[in-house]
Amino acid sequence: MDAFNILFTSAGRRVALIQSFKKVLSNIGFPGNIVTTDSQNNAPAAFAADVSELVPRITDANYINILLGICEKHQIKLLISLIDPELYLLSLHRQEFEAKGVTLLVCSPETNEICYDKRNTFKFFKEIGVPTPELLDGDKILADPNACYPFLIKPAKGSCSVGVNQVRNAKELEFFREYIANAIIQEFLRGEEYTLDILVDFQGKVRSVVPRLRIETRAGEISKGITVKNAALIEAGKKVAESLPGAIGCITVQCFLLASGEIKFIEINPRFGGGFPLAFQAGANFPLWIIEMVLGKNLEIKIDDWQDGVVMLRYDEAIFVTKEMIE
Repeated sequence: MDAFNILFTSAGRRVALIQSFKKVLSNIGFPGNIVTTDSQNNAPAAFAADVSELVPRITDANYINILLGICEKHQIKLLISLIDPELYLLSLHRQEFEAKGVTLLVCSPETNEICYDKRNTFKFFKEIGVPTPELLDGDKILADPNACYPFLIKPAKGSCSVGVNQVRNAKELEFFREYIANAIIQEFLRGEEYTLDILVDFQGKVRSVVPRLRIETRAGEISKGITVKNAALIEAGKKVAESLPGAIGCITVQCFLLASGEIKFIEINPRFGGGFPLAFQAGANFPLWIIEMVLGKNLEIKIDDWQDGVVMLRYDEAIFVTKEMIE
């Protein structure tokens, strides 16, 4: 059997995700190495992998050629990118990777354009008839003495909740409009916030949806959460993912469940989310199913083939290395 080597690019701190793929390869008895790349030699995920490679930033003109060389060097079968800015770039070079026998778990350029710019995401939700918070005009809000604060302001292009702020009055709105580049303003939602981990196969069909209630977050990433088998959330998430043009792999969708029962969608990230280890622990074995997809096997799973009510309570862990290992 040929080795099933997997490359995670821009691996950063995604140790738990890499460990889940290593566990699955071991459980099914497949020979294979986990390879990571990062632009920093002190990325924690590098020390959870079998092999790590230092690469330039994705803005480097030679970045794609360097990745292609790494794929050839390590006989990579599957490439998974873990940061938003890299996804679109990789999607433009799919044929070059496929020519080397590498499957890119990356959505189409069209889907990446929809997801990366939140103005495009808003238009997409509107086009498919999915409820979403309205985009608001900051000048009109400031001119209205009876404006109903709070509102939410965030960068149109951003991730990890960087620059996302609640504005409670006109003074704060004026400040954050100057502080945040390309800011958008939306109504402030009150309700239960969910992240949906959605697996889409190579034919664009949704195979699994796992809603995770975000009990507590830290730096934009879930720190406490619970899986919730809510049929309405599962069906709504399926509609969103299957409406994306050329969606592949793990799609992470965020939404609010309001007290009225209405579901309002706010964001899509076409990659593994930071809280995916909770879905994996609940039995949503995306790593196994993705490997089987690449191998051309038929997935015999149900859309809710995972355990309800699994709770994740995160805490800090550390990897200890020597000075020489990060020089």
